[in-house]
Amino acid sequence: MGNMLRIGPVLIWLAVSLPTQAETPESKPDLHFDPAWLALVHYQPDSFGDGYTSQADDPAFFLSDDGKHSPKAELKATLEAIQRPGEGDKHARCRFPAREAWLRQQVDLSLPDIDCPGYQEWSEALNTETVTLVFAASYLNSPSSMFGHTFLRLDPPQDDDETNLLLANTISYAADAAAHDNELMFAYKGIFGGYPGITTVQPYYEKIRLYSDIEHRDLWEYKLNLTQDEVDMMVAHAWEIRDRNFDYYFFDENCAYRLLALIDIARPGTDLLGEVNTHAIPSDTVRWVVDKNLVSDVYYRPSAATSVAYSLATLAEDQQTLAAAIANGYVDPDAREVASLPPEQRAQVLDATYDYVRYKSEADGWPREIAAPLSHDLLRERSRINDAPPPPEPVEPLVRDDQGHDTFRLSVGTGQQAHREFTQLTFRPAYHDLLDPPAGYRTGAQLQFLRLDARLYTDNNELQLEQLTGVEIRSLSPRNAFFSPLSWQVGFGGRRTDTGNDRVLTPYLEGGAGGSWRLGHQTQAFAIATADLEIDDDLRRGYDAAPGADVGLLHQNNRFSVLAGAKTKAWIVSSQHRQDQLYAKANWHFGREFSLFAEFTREDHFDRYQSAWQAGLHAYF
Repeated sequence: MGNMLRIGPVLIWLAVSLPTQAETPESKPDLHFDPAWLALVHYQPDSFGDGYTSQADDPAFFLSDDGKHSPKAELKATLEAIQRPGEGDKHARCRFPAREAWLRQQVDLSLPDIDCPGYQEWSEALNTETVTLVFAASYLNSPSSMFGHTFLRLDPPQDDDETNLLLANTISYAADAAAHDNELMFAYKGIFGGYPGITTVQPYYEKIRLYSDIEHRDLWEYKLNLTQDEVDMMVAHAWEIRDRNFDYYFFDENCAYRLLALIDIARPGTDLLGEVNTHAIPSDTVRWVVDKNLVSDVYYRPSAATSVAYSLATLAEDQQTLAAAIANGYVDPDAREVASLPPEQRAQVLDATYDYVRYKSEADGWPREIAAPLSHDLLRERSRINDAPPPPEPVEPLVRDDQGHDTFRLSVGTGQQAHREFTQLTFRPAYHDLLDPPAGYRTGAQLQFLRLDARLYTDNNELQLEQLTGVEIRSLSPRNAFFSPLSWQVGFGGRRTDTGNDRVLTPYLEGGAGGSWRLGHQTQAFAIATADLEIDDDLRRGYDAAPGADVGLLHQNNRFSVLAGAKTKAWIVSSQHRQDQLYAKANWHFGREFSLFAEFTREDHFDRYQSAWQAGLHAYF
């Protein structure tokens, strides 16, 4: 028995220590189905059948003529190519370093050393130790940025020097849009895949200037907890796709989708792309990355506009008026009104005014002959104040963009339209409206795509399409003494309209512009001049147009949101009639998952009064 006890550990040691038979491609006949290989070549299962198709649309990305549709053929061609003799950047091992690194982990390959000067120089220049996912907040004034944007920052070894991060490189994916295409053409081609998508590398400071300084978008930085080997694999694959075409689709195969693929390749098994169903909205994709425990730290970088607005908001009301007077040239920086302030308050007024003048000169192009002398005078007066604290930094929002409600919404409600009772079902794939839970979204912003409202009338079991919203955008940005943004709205789709005899489904296009003003911290009033166009054979002349107005109040908080007001339209083509409406809508929020909603309208149309109401439940997914 004692001998057996002594022999046992020896046998175990021999079993562990003796070399095992090397694995070869032949010993792994299903290697081409490995999820990591499918991710490396961007294969996705076909919608019909059991085949695969790569999302790469550039023939140069494949080593096999059948590589677009055959993972097995591409794997075989890759194995053959990397084992061929050769040197230089055109060799398969230099073109596809990530594929080679993965294959070395899977099978026994005896490969000689090779010199890849292009890839080596590129990876050394990036000098990446960690990777940070950066989210730029939504920007409604550009169709390409309505949902926000994500990109990766490649961070060098850190020595607590912010300059290093500003000089760090970034990897981003975007549509290679033709320079002459307007915003509508961009939206159309972006939805239907009319642009190639390209992967670009740029310094981080250029991104900050574009997103933070010019487009006034806050940045959120999510440091990923990737190991050095995982970082190296991501960089290697970025080299493989850097000049390769992947068709760009606004809703799914977009900037965020391609970055998810890079993270999946860096850390196999995360399957972030598996989260994508109908669409990949950047804020949703950030949420998935956080939920997969890939983030070690989060940092908030406010935009220039956010910093200036916060600095001005910290001033007392009379000091804000004084700052506006200085900025607009009505009061000199050394005037008695300024000099009479206590030193600390005077410093705050001068600092806030200087930041505002600098911001307006850079963002809005204030003439240098005005901005430069004023900035000099402000700095001169500020230098005469000792021991005053610097301007306050903006407070990080309590709720990040990725912590807001999910963007897909399903709604069920019941109501009454002109004494006819109905049940309504609404699908909205994206994204947010004014009455949804506001946390994590821009105040006063609304963006809805492909919303469908269907009604079942209980009196005759008639199922009707009430409205199909193609796009609906609304931006209510409050004005004040310092900022004068335009409030605007635009939308198109199909909706039920009253012809006097029937309610028919009519294609429509609507828009409007006006102003909004704060009445408190969470309430604002707005006035919008509107214009509507409807086109349908059921209209007397086939089309109708109406100028009008929309005046109301909006209140948003994390418990409930309320929208109320009055609309008026004057249809001037087909039947020349007025349409006046009073409306009130409210949502009660239960966390980020559910909201109860209720709405009521009272309308005077074709010289008759009609009321409509509805109540129900929103669920966010």
